[in-house]
Amino acid sequence: MEQEPARPVSEGGVVTEDAAAFRGALPDGGALLGLDLGTRTIGTAFCDAGWSFATAGKTLPRGKFARDRAAIETLCAHRRVRGIVIGLPLNMDGSAGPRAQASRAFARNIAVTGLPVLLWDERWSTTAAERDMIATDTSRRKRAKRIDSHAAAIILQGAIDRLAGGLF
Repeated sequence: MEQEPARPVSEGGVVTEDAAAFRGALPDGGALLGLDLGTRTIGTAFCDAGWSFATAGKTLPRGKFARDRAAIETLCAHRRVRGIVIGLPLNMDGSAGPRAQASRAFARNIAVTGLPVLLWDERWSTTAAERDMIATDTSRRKRAKRIDSHAAAIILQGAIDRLAGGLF
């Protein structure tokens, strides 16, 4: 799979699939926001400024982009977020389908906030989140409400492990 190069978005931040380029846009680290984009909801997760651990946040209802962006900007301001990691739902063979294209479009649109955006492969995030929630005996009803935020935490943890470990 070939990654798209980092590219600045007009009047916004950098959007990239390259962890090293994203790291370069954040020379002093800082808190990050992870997003798992669903068709009906957006799962959120946050990590500390030292990129040690990711924790699940709220699950936001998905609506028109302007409303979604306003909710994300509010979260970013409240948590002093310095960058955004968005799950990129690639096909199992690494190719990009319609959902990956939609995530890339969302990333380009959210980059107008001025924050750098990293698109991170999320092929197994929801499966891993569900497995973890089942292991902790989370009820089916609670899993349905929280799955997207837990998937966002898995996406973000994978990204910060790469960013903090320096393995590019």
